[in-house]
Amino acid sequence: MPDLRVSPTTVLTPGQVKTDILSGLTVALALVPEAVAFSFVAGVHPLVGLYAAFLVGLITAIFGGRPGMISGATGALAVVMVALVAQHGVEYLFATVVLMGILQLIAGALHWGKFIRLVPHPVMLGFVNGLAIVIFLAQLTQFKEPGTGGTEWLTGLPLVIMLGLVGLTMLVVWGLPKLTKIVPAPLAGIAITAVVVILFGLDTPRVGDMASIQGGFPPFHIPAVPLNLETLHIILPYAVILAAIGLIESLLTLNLVGEMTGQRGGASQECMAQGAANVVTGFFGGMGGCAMIGQSMINVKSGGRTRIAGIAAALFLLSFILVASPLIELIPLAALVGVMFMVVIGTFAWNSLTILRKVPLIDAFVILLVTVVTVYADLAVAVVVGVIVSALAYAWNNARRIHATTYLTPEGAKVYQVQGPLFFGSSEGFIELFDVTNDPSLVVVDFAASRVVDQSALQAIEALAAKYESQDKTVQLRHLSRDCHRLLSKAGHLMVDSDDDPDYQLAVDYGVRTGILGGH
Repeated sequence: MPDLRVSPTTVLTPGQVKTDILSGLTVALALVPEAVAFSFVAGVHPLVGLYAAFLVGLITAIFGGRPGMISGATGALAVVMVALVAQHGVEYLFATVVLMGILQLIAGALHWGKFIRLVPHPVMLGFVNGLAIVIFLAQLTQFKEPGTGGTEWLTGLPLVIMLGLVGLTMLVVWGLPKLTKIVPAPLAGIAITAVVVILFGLDTPRVGDMASIQGGFPPFHIPAVPLNLETLHIILPYAVILAAIGLIESLLTLNLVGEMTGQRGGASQECMAQGAANVVTGFFGGMGGCAMIGQSMINVKSGGRTRIAGIAAALFLLSFILVASPLIELIPLAALVGVMFMVVIGTFAWNSLTILRKVPLIDAFVILLVTVVTVYADLAVAVVVGVIVSALAYAWNNARRIHATTYLTPEGAKVYQVQGPLFFGSSEGFIELFDVTNDPSLVVVDFAASRVVDQSALQAIEALAAKYESQDKTVQLRHLSRDCHRLLSKAGHLMVDSDDDPDYQLAVDYGVRTGILGGH
């Protein structure tokens, strides 16, 4: 079999194919309890979550923007779905998932995925840390007595056995790579712990104690909801929220996996794949999904690098549902908890704890803020809050940068050399730079070291010119960059009294036309 380069950093060899298939098996095993648990959170049958994990995982593995990334039913979406299911039933959930997918397809077609570049690094660190904590907290539910509805914790010997098996799994996952990498460490950890439990007949919670995962192929099913505006009014708000959360989590995971595997791009392609996956899932009785950072980390750290890993994970999951459910239901939950705990340890950005004192205070605050909001609210809110705070901090820092130096020309004109961007945050400070009362009859504002950015900047220039005009003084603008020239020309501020520069071919001084924006 010839070597095939499937990415700048990955060559498809027989060894890589084997690694991808085994990594896919590991991911599929870890997907089972997650999908079942998230089904319970959303208030739907476990097969609704398992079908979503299969369909979303398969379609995004084939068409997604990042080979090696895993998608499926997620807790971030489940907590939003629970209110819809409780009030209107599962059929409205299926319709919502279809609409969610359509919105994501629109976002992909419009290339909105590129806006993920605007997410600052401190927000990324907060996102990673917050999701690591969420994954950790989600595993704690496995330490509760099966059949009690999650109200009673394990105690005594059952708790000791559970903790011991979790520790054994973590030890295998940590130690095996130091000896061999023939088998993915998480898969070996699950297998060894399962063998220990079965051989010694240990009484510990197993996958089957959560729910039966046995079922058939996902059946095609048109959501049984009225096709009218009332239905749209019910499902649209949920669909918008779910689409936003799904795309934000998927695109941030895309970036994170890309950093680990040396891959770039694919944001719009991932949006399209997520949208198509959710549209299909809604018509096959699934609860919808998005990228899963935990399972993606398992895959990447197990050596999964190509689309084969994600496809294998989805097909293994389907085989569990169809034929292997009795065997999979014997796997102890402790083994899967141990794997996820190692994911938490590997996902959490531990270096962020040491750099908090080294980075600017606002960046440290954003890291902590996004982490806390991710844990206590949801991912979409956390990222939006983090971006807003970072943007406001950036605007404030730039607003303080504007200043000017002055000198008098031999002709008696006063020149203000403005430095720093002129935008909404610095417009007030810009006007305060000028001594309108004591300045001579001609004032030149030199923008060689500045930029005119927005409507607030235009308003400030007009207000300044109006102040000088009221005292029979003249303002001229000099050294406008081409983008600033276009902005001022479009607004109608520039007065060109010379034929030398009808299309900004020469650097001349411009008069300012007032009374356009009414800013005086």
